[in-house]
Amino acid sequence: MQNDFIYGLNPVLEALDGNQNIDKILIRRGKNEDIVHQIKQLAKEHRVPFSLVPDEKLDRLTKKNHQGVIAFISPIPFYQIDDLMPQIFEEGRLPLIMILDGITDVRNFGAIARTCYSAGFDAIIIPSQGFARVSEDAVKTSAGALLKIPVCRTHHLADTIRYLQNSGVSVVAASEKAEQYYFNHDFSSPVAIVMGAEDVGVSEAAIRQADAMLKIPMANAFNSLNVSVAAGILAFEAVKQRL
Repeated sequence: MQNDFIYGLNPVLEALDGNQNIDKILIRRGKNEDIVHQIKQLAKEHRVPFSLVPDEKLDRLTKKNHQGVIAFISPIPFYQIDDLMPQIFEEGRLPLIMILDGITDVRNFGAIARTCYSAGFDAIIIPSQGFARVSEDAVKTSAGALLKIPVCRTHHLADTIRYLQNSGVSVVAASEKAEQYYFNHDFSSPVAIVMGAEDVGVSEAAIRQADAMLKIPMANAFNSLNVSVAAGILAFEAVKQRL
């Protein structure tokens, strides 16, 4: 292991087979050995995302013989939301969930995780692609909160939102284009809050699926708040209403 990744065909295969926490796998494009097919199959079974990349990208990560495969190790385990939801309801809790859509800054991710843990959220849901790496830096920024709150990874955010809605959870998306202010929404029932990347916001697909769109009032005309700040405002509105 070097830094936060392992390399080589057999080490990566063994890590997958041993259920090690893996963030993602990079595989040299065009590599077709049997062991590579085994790695891809195990990655799919364990819901670990993998990407096919040019050799140059792997060479930039290590000068050693990576054999065309590098796996990034995650400092945290990943959960599945459909495993957590029954437990949340069985324990008599009203689900409070944060969905992060396309956030790529590890500092924002860590800060939001810290807020979610402080506010008593049951889980954070992240997409397996196009998201900030779950690294030691993210854990550090979260002040260790990422080690305490379940993080669920999903390959299909649309399916996950649909699952939550079918489970009785209302899904609300934060957007400056919304008509409704966040404090006029009922957060006392099961709810999932969708926060998007600072440059593009919540994706159009997630907005179309959401049960409501909410905005934060601004005293001065400005595009948006930092996403971790906005997430904190909505999160503690839920806390206030649930007290």
